[in-house]
Amino acid sequence: MKILLTGGAGFVGSSLCIKLKEKYPGYTIVAFDNLKRRGSELNLTAFQERGIEFIHGDIRNVEDFVSAGTFDVLVEASAESSVMAGLNSDPSYVISNNLYGSINCFNACLKNKARIIFLSTSRVYPIDKIENAEFIEEETRFSFADKQNEKGISRAGISEELSLFGARSFYGTTKLSSEFFIQEYAAFYGLEAAITRFGVIAGPRQMGKTDQGVVTLWMAKHYWKQSLKYIGYGGVGKQVRDILHIDDITELIDMQIHEPKKFNGKIYNAGGGLKSSASLLEMTRVCEKITGNKIRIDSEMQNRPADLKAFVTDNSKIEKEIGWQPKRSVENIFFDIFTWINNNEAQLRPILK
Repeated sequence: MKILLTGGAGFVGSSLCIKLKEKYPGYTIVAFDNLKRRGSELNLTAFQERGIEFIHGDIRNVEDFVSAGTFDVLVEASAESSVMAGLNSDPSYVISNNLYGSINCFNACLKNKARIIFLSTSRVYPIDKIENAEFIEEETRFSFADKQNEKGISRAGISEELSLFGARSFYGTTKLSSEFFIQEYAAFYGLEAAITRFGVIAGPRQMGKTDQGVVTLWMAKHYWKQSLKYIGYGGVGKQVRDILHIDDITELIDMQIHEPKKFNGKIYNAGGGLKSSASLLEMTRVCEKITGNKIRIDSEMQNRPADLKAFVTDNSKIEKEIGWQPKRSVENIFFDIFTWINNNEAQLRPILK
């Protein structure tokens, strides 16, 4: 089998390339990436050592796909993944990359009679519907209340039943638009596709920033004893996200590659779920425990555009229909990131510090 991974030198893409090559050494694994994100170039040595092919290409350029030759499966892991993209700047790039670039991927699949595994996002769900949910303020976090007025929101989090009507960010809108186009391609051209709406993904190899990769950022700041800031919602760090270990997503995508009939034409949420969720305040305590370091954390009262008080993925549908569920805890995730930083400190210091 030949598998092409767009965004192949990014955090998720590179991790998938390496894990798949280790498990299936006879497969041809091709990483396709424009190397725009700082730190992605560090993965090229790992690719070379493992026999993973690399194409320096951009999904916005149709001609770049010619270099890939024929392939059996395309894993679409490329994206401008910052929720802030286009909100305080020209949205042209996020639209061009995430929507038009994805359409080029779909067309490349048709040309090669290949399947596509599309990595979508929990950010397709409208901001106002989540922000207006019923919450409980607990000692260290905000939690969804048991009783809710909106279908698709429960104590367990956000399910696929939540209405998609409303604004969500340019990032979320481009990914949702790509989902809609996949359904058109499936209906009229027979494109076989698996669509998964992932929550926060974290683990080793992620080059964390404030607007994307907050889990790595939190650990890196504690590791190098630098300050952080709780932004919005009173500035106390009670906002919550569920966190999915990169190894859990790898196992799910492995299933999607090898058992396509289970996923074809379906859309699933997949995240860490309530058991693997944490507030910023709780993340701080975990980082303090692992590193032994305490750092200064400032407060900013004003909320950022498109931010959410809490997002937790309700995995009920995929657990029931597929049998997949996350295995790694919040503590596992942070410890693995700590180990990765510690083992690669010299390389990572200029990027993460």
